[in-house]
Amino acid sequence: MELTQTQQDALIELLNIGFGRAASSLSQLTGHRVLLEVPQVSVHPIDELNKALQAVLTDEVASVHQIFSGPVGGDALLILDYHAAGMLKELLTSEPPLPLPLDASAREVLTEVGNILLNACLGTFGNILKVQVSFSVPRLNLDTLHEVMRSLLVNREGLRYALVVHAGFKLRDAEVKGYLVIVLSVASLDRLIRAVEEWEHREGRA
Repeated sequence: MELTQTQQDALIELLNIGFGRAASSLSQLTGHRVLLEVPQVSVHPIDELNKALQAVLTDEVASVHQIFSGPVGGDALLILDYHAAGMLKELLTSEPPLPLPLDASAREVLTEVGNILLNACLGTFGNILKVQVSFSVPRLNLDTLHEVMRSLLVNREGLRYALVVHAGFKLRDAEVKGYLVIVLSVASLDRLIRAVEEWEHREGRA
């Protein structure tokens, strides 16, 4: 399935709304001005997701994973490679970088960042759908990309597509790249796309 340019533009605009809310929360939390940019959104069949992510991430990654449920349900992950995860923690806390593996403080910071970002984006989707979306407790994993993908898909036959959002955290004259991955069933993706199109009409954008 490929998104039309209009659908991509609408999704980017919605994600920018969610990222704006997340950036505001992170700025208040850290005392630093945080900007989050959404330069690109793409949809991949689930069996091509690992290959798509291997092209942009190193094998060792930190991921924050949340399951969400409701009329639109699935899995959402914030994924960064280890270097980016350590750099993001350093920028947000002003603490010096630490050698790998990531320490408890870094894990706590990354879990909170993922929690804020995922809830802001999924909450924005819930608002335009005018439905309640429930979230699981966020879970941080430090593993290979292959294992993260494997654990995501085991016994999850209903998941068919992944929305991959290339996101950049900008703060203190530095930028850290991460990836937001939203895995959906065919029905959930269809509902989301239709809701985005209806939102555009309501807002007079289409």
